[in-house]
Amino acid sequence: MSLTDKFGRPITDLRISVTDRCNYKCVYCRTGNDGALYSDLPFSEYLRMCRVLVSLDRERFARITRVPDGFDNVLSGIRAAREAGLWPVKVNCVLMRGFNEDQIAAFGKFAREEGVVVRFIEFMPLEEDRVWSPQVVVRLDEILQRMAEYMPLVEIPHALSETARRYRFEDGVGEIGIIAPVSHPFCGHCSRIRITSDGKIRTCLFSVWDHDLYGLMRRGASDEQLEQFIRDVVQRKEERHHIGEADFVPASRTMVHIGG
Repeated sequence: MSLTDKFGRPITDLRISVTDRCNYKCVYCRTGNDGALYSDLPFSEYLRMCRVLVSLDRERFARITRVPDGFDNVLSGIRAAREAGLWPVKVNCVLMRGFNEDQIAAFGKFAREEGVVVRFIEFMPLEEDRVWSPQVVVRLDEILQRMAEYMPLVEIPHALSETARRYRFEDGVGEIGIIAPVSHPFCGHCSRIRITSDGKIRTCLFSVWDHDLYGLMRRGASDEQLEQFIRDVVQRKEERHHIGEADFVPASRTMVHIGG
C-alpha cells in the first residue's frame, strides 16, 4: 500500500527499534538498537545492523558513554565490520560544543584511513538529562568550515528525503555525512515513521504522543483494521519539529526509549 500524509509527503521508510536496551549510557543517549545484547543474534547480523558511536579519545569516550573501557571494543568492532566485507560501515559522531568539536578534522582523517563513513550529528534535545541548549549545538556550517581546513570537500548529490548530507574529500579518498536537523531541518521532505521496541508508532522523533500498534494487534485486529490504523496515524504526522522555538515541547520519549 502507498502512504501519503496530509502534507503530501510520501511515507516510504519505516525504522524499527529492535530493543531499548543498551550497554552504554551516553549523555546524549542514542542507543544504536544494540542487538548485541542478545546472545542468540549472530555477530555477522549484528554488524549489518549497527551504527557505531565513538570518540577518538579514550578518556572522552569513557566520559560520554559512562563506560570506562569501551573504546577499544568499539574500535575493534568497526574494523571487524570492515574486514567482514560490510559496506558502508557508518560511524556516528554526535558533536557537542566544549566537548568534542575539536575532533572534527581527526574524524575526517579516521574516515580516510579506516575506510568508513563518518556521520556527524547535530546534538538534538532528546537526551535523558535534558541539558540541551542551542549553544551546545555544533552546526553544519561550522563542521564544513572546520573540515575544509583539514581538506576540501565536494558535496555528493542526495535525495531530498535523506537525513544526511554527504561529502567526499576532494582527492576522492573518504566520505563524511552531516545530519543537521537543528540548523538545516529536512521536515518538509520527511518520508519516515518509526516503530518502537514496545510496538508504538511514532511519526516524528519529537512527537509528544505514541500510537499503540502492538496493543491493537494483541486485541486481534484484522489486516484491514491494521492498515486503516496505520493510514490514520500517518495523517497525524507533524508538519515539522519546533526545535529552538518558543513553542517547542520536548518529545514524550527521550532517545533511549525510542532507539536510534
